Amino acid sequence: MIGGVFVYNHKGEVLISRVFRDAITRTAVDAFRVSVIHARHTVRSPVTNIARTSYFHTKRGNVWIVAATRQNVNAALVFEFLHKMVDVLESYFGTITEENIKNNFVLIYELLDEILDFGYPQKTDSGILKTYITQQGIRTQSTEEQKQITSQVTGQIGWRREGIKYRRNELFLDVLESANLLMSPQGQVLSSHVSGRVIMKSYLSGMPECKFGMNDKLVVEKQAKPSTAEAATLEQQLSKKGVSGRSGIAIDDCTFHQCVKLSKFETERSISFIPPDGEFELMKYRTTKDITLPFRVIPLVRETSRTHMEIKVVLKSLFKTVLSAQKVEVHIPTPPNTSGVKVTTLRGKAKYKSGENAIVWRLRHMQGMKETQLTAEIELLSTEGPKSKQTARPPISMNFEVPFACSGLKVRYLKVFEPKLNYSDHDVIKWVRYISKSGLYETRSQSNY
Repeated sequence: MIGGVFVYNHKGEVLISRVFRDAITRTAVDAFRVSVIHARHTVRSPVTNIARTSYFHTKRGNVWIVAATRQNVNAALVFEFLHKMVDVLESYFGTITEENIKNNFVLIYELLDEILDFGYPQKTDSGILKTYITQQGIRTQSTEEQKQITSQVTGQIGWRREGIKYRRNELFLDVLESANLLMSPQGQVLSSHVSGRVIMKSYLSGMPECKFGMNDKLVVEKQAKPSTAEAATLEQQLSKKGVSGRSGIAIDDCTFHQCVKLSKFETERSISFIPPDGEFELMKYRTTKDITLPFRVIPLVRETSRTHMEIKVVLKSLFKTVLSAQKVEVHIPTPPNTSGVKVTTLRGKAKYKSGENAIVWRLRHMQGMKETQLTAEIELLSTEGPKSKQTARPPISMNFEVPFACSGLKVRYLKVFEPKLNYSDHDVIKWVRYISKSGLYETRSQSNY
């Protein structure tokens, strides 16, 4: 597996050196410094082969973190370990810098001995490591604590310790999405996708098992009967509330936290897991179909002369009237030879920023199914001589925040089971929130500069 882990500074000096296999020698350490760090040309590939030795590196600021091996290993696994190692180090002493590495080199060697065993990655969860490794060293523990740590390190549930108790059991679920759009001047959607994350904050006692259901198309289109009486009851409750159990979204791809039982998801399409304590990312997903666009931008550009231009931008909100968008901001680019701008708006405030060559239009909030507009008269500097080559006009971009999921994702149910302690699903207080923000939300305009 991994033959050695090394940390270099920008000069190529070795700050940390931990060798796990005899095949990796001091010559291998020097070879990476000469061939990569001190190379005449910038080395773009994160994998470098030198003298039958493979080097996998990642860079944080001026610090190089390198894994070396002479075996044919899984490259993705090595990079996953390097990124996990970076996360662990940052959880102990913050940003990875040369000074922090030197100040904590004893701690780093202790961590390397725990997260790697003869070159094979072991536990890389910072929450578990912090139970028995501190910045001052290994803490003295009783026999019971040592047994508990051993079960966490070697057991199946390494992301949660036993004995957690809360006076009030609560679950917070946030569906956070980023809407991306590129629209033509005629209103045709050229490309669009939504990237989403499900963030959960768990404050539950004991070792509870949670079941999370959403309107995934693979779930709701499943024609088989509910496998359990509980699932049948949920379907009846949804139908009584007017929530269609057969309308879902098509998720293109998704990734889950390590606590999710993938076998149940593949067979039953249910997300079952024992949550870590505190905040964590339950899943990430991406969808490209049936996206609800929150806003439509209609740009109208008219060039009356070589020194005068008029721009009219109509902004329409396309969501329900009971909802309201926050932090709405529209960036309207102007020509590079702009000398003056006069802006009038029906709502909000607009200002010309010469440093950005753009008009920035801000609205604190905007209700659904509303329409407003901005009109700008732009004075241009006259250019002498032959007409210069026209350049394409940059697209109009938007920033916003709306309280719903643009992908259409809905949380159908969130159940908690804890058989050992005396509390049921009805005793757990649950909060669900939907927030969609703008990613790259752009609309092209017609004319050129």
